[in-house]
Amino acid sequence: QVQLVESGGGLVQAGGSLRLSCAASGRTFRNYAMDWFRQAPGKEREFVAAISWSGGITYYADSVKGRFTISRDNAKNTVYLQMNSLKPEDTAVYYCAAGTVVGFRETEYDYWGQGTQVTVSS
Repeated sequence: QVQLVESGGGLVQAGGSLRLSCAASGRTFRNYAMDWFRQAPGKEREFVAAISWSGGITYYADSVKGRFTISRDNAKNTVYLQMNSLKPEDTAVYYCAAGTVVGFRETEYDYWGQGTQVTVSS
C-alpha cells in the first residue's frame, strides 16, 4: 500500500502561483510513477501531469503545458506540482496518484490521495 497526502491548495488570483505537494508513505516511493489529475465541478477527472519514477520523463496536458511543472524528490518521498500563470479554469480539486507505469489514464494508477482544492479567482 501507498498512502498519499496532498497539500498546498488554496485561493489565488488569476495570474498567481501555487505549489502543490504530495507526500507518500508506505511502499518504496521511488518505484512508482506519479501523476496529478484534477476534477472541476460538474466535470470528469482529467489528466494534468505525470512523471516517471526517476523524474527523467514528464508529460503534461496541453491545457497546462508551459505553465505547470511536475517534479519529484525521492529522498523526501514527495512529488510537486508548480502552477504558474493560473487561470480561473484551473479551479478544481487536484489529486495525486501513484502507479507502476507513467501514463495518462486513471486506470493506470493504483493509489490516490484525497485531493486538495485549488480556486483561482478572476
